[in-house]
Amino acid sequence: MTSNIQTEQLTQAGQQIEHDSFAIVDREAGSHHYGEGEWQVVRRMIHATADFEFNGLTEFSGDAVEAGIRAILNGATIVADVEMICVGLSKPRLAHFGIASHQFIADDDVIAAAKAVNSTRAVQAMRKAQGLGLVDGGIVAVGNAPTALLEVLRMINDGGIKPALIVGMPVGFVSAAESKDALAELRDIPWIITRGRKGGSTLVVAAIHALLSLAESWQKNA
Repeated sequence: MTSNIQTEQLTQAGQQIEHDSFAIVDREAGSHHYGEGEWQVVRRMIHATADFEFNGLTEFSGDAVEAGIRAILNGATIVADVEMICVGLSKPRLAHFGIASHQFIADDDVIAAAKAVNSTRAVQAMRKAQGLGLVDGGIVAVGNAPTALLEVLRMINDGGIKPALIVGMPVGFVSAAESKDALAELRDIPWIITRGRKGGSTLVVAAIHALLSLAESWQKNA
């Protein structure tokens, strides 16, 4: 068992169940090509979904895990495409690192802007986030809307912004796989993706929780 405190389950029974689950995942997943930190992310994603296909579907840029840990230790803001991610993230764990999470998908001004130009709320929500200075230097978390991810990529290519990390795992049939393929082309922005149609907010939350756990371990060993 780890000796983490802030990023563990709150009861000993809960901790034991979680650790036993991780042991089962390790045993049944078979071989993999991931580094130690990467596997902790993938393992938690499998634990959250009971889907072993994420052993293989999940990909990382070369520095993604370290970049995510450093961003967390620096208190980077998390910008999510949907409320589900913000609800799923542990508030005490975020608070330990001084991290705030934001999403704007249901804001009245976002809805009005989307209707005015016939775009999606996800696009306008990301534009609002960047207007507030939250995307540049933040952790971008996309689990639902490919258009949100594509808009962030446009901001990077056209506006020169640099998120600290992009967790890009939109699920679906229209532009989901393509948006992640486009993200994987980036060379100077760290990213974590799931290839193909599979994704979702649950996976994004699991990946960030894994990074929070790794960050706590770094914090203690610093």
